[in-house]
Amino acid sequence: MNLKSELLKVDENFIKVAPKDIIDLFERQAKKLAHKQIEKDALKVGDKLPDFELQNSIGQKINSYDLLSNGPLVISFYRGGWCPYCNLELRAYQEILPEIKNLGAQLVGISPELPDNSISLTEKYSLKFQILSDIENEVAREFGIVYHVEEELQEAYKNLGIDLVSTQGNNNYELPVPATYVVNTNGNVILSYVNTDYTKRLEPSAVLESLRNLVS
Repeated sequence: MNLKSELLKVDENFIKVAPKDIIDLFERQAKKLAHKQIEKDALKVGDKLPDFELQNSIGQKINSYDLLSNGPLVISFYRGGWCPYCNLELRAYQEILPEIKNLGAQLVGISPELPDNSISLTEKYSLKFQILSDIENEVAREFGIVYHVEEELQEAYKNLGIDLVSTQGNNNYELPVPATYVVNTNGNVILSYVNTDYTKRLEPSAVLESLRNLVS
């Protein structure tokens, strides 16, 4: 899968079918988020991975120490199963999962959604990697990638059937900026991709290249 081209198709379709006021609102909110320059304060290459322990989709506790003890770690932060761009990204990572494993690495997806929502997503797309629930975005906050969803966007989401209160189990109205990290076994970040434009994602091939550089 060429992730960039598939994301463009989703974007083009949204522009075709969405009401103009919704498109204008999303563009306005995207500009506001970009002005916050979250990327500048987010975890960067050379930084240490914050320790964390999160539940997977079946309620098991997974911690970062155990993950890193089994090899390099790829982390994909995504907004939720309601986001078509996130779903495409997760499916793209599922496609390269065998290559990730062949390079001795592991992959986890992290979102602020409750485990019940995560297991639905895992089953829907036959994901074979761990999906972890970062309730109240505690881990994403340590990565510096959390933002508050403004009220007008909250209302737009509700009108589109996106219920953040239900999927996250709280009324914080916070989301992580989609981000991808590759971490070596020493806990050092060797690749960091953070983009406030949720329609843009890192090509999975860049993750594979980073992992190959570790073993070369």
